[in-house]
Amino acid sequence: MKNNFQQTKLNALAKADKSSKNSFDKKISNLCEKLNKSREYYTTSSCAGRILLIQREERKMPRLFLFVTHDKTSLKELKAEMGKIARKSKRLIYFKQEPCILHIACQSLSAAQKLLEWAKLSGWKKLGIIALRRRIVVEISSTEKIEMPIINKGKILVSDDFLKLLVKDANSLLERSWEKIKRLKKFV
Repeated sequence: MKNNFQQTKLNALAKADKSSKNSFDKKISNLCEKLNKSREYYTTSSCAGRILLIQREERKMPRLFLFVTHDKTSLKELKAEMGKIARKSKRLIYFKQEPCILHIACQSLSAAQKLLEWAKLSGWKKLGIIALRRRIVVEISSTEKIEMPIINKGKILVSDDFLKLLVKDANSLLERSWEKIKRLKKFV
């Protein structure tokens, strides 16, 4: 299984990045690189967390994501984006702050258990083994999250005071996720 894992790892890491950015998020890149250099692990997907404005749809379709940042945002930036969207969209638009998520293929069940223990010690709450057949995959996800409707039929639904609080809270939650990434990196 070890040789098979190493070959699968080489093949996976040689493939082009399928994310819209075509690269790791800046805040998680060091952790991913460290995992990928390890003999026991490789990342299959990652996100350091993000703030976005998204159309609410029943199924995935092009142009759902109207604004995305993998860094903190400002009230000014968010209001500008919301203004552009409100002028164009007649749909229901959600503000979302999503937590960090990481999928890691593991060489063995014991390697997966070790990774889960490191994540737990680093403050992660939502973690587990999500695949066991073809390969062992661990999912590590942070719990910091906000999701709420913010624009409907071209009308902004919240006040500037509320937006100011929302931006402050979303930025704080992103920072909390990033601290967990730093702590986990020390174990790997």
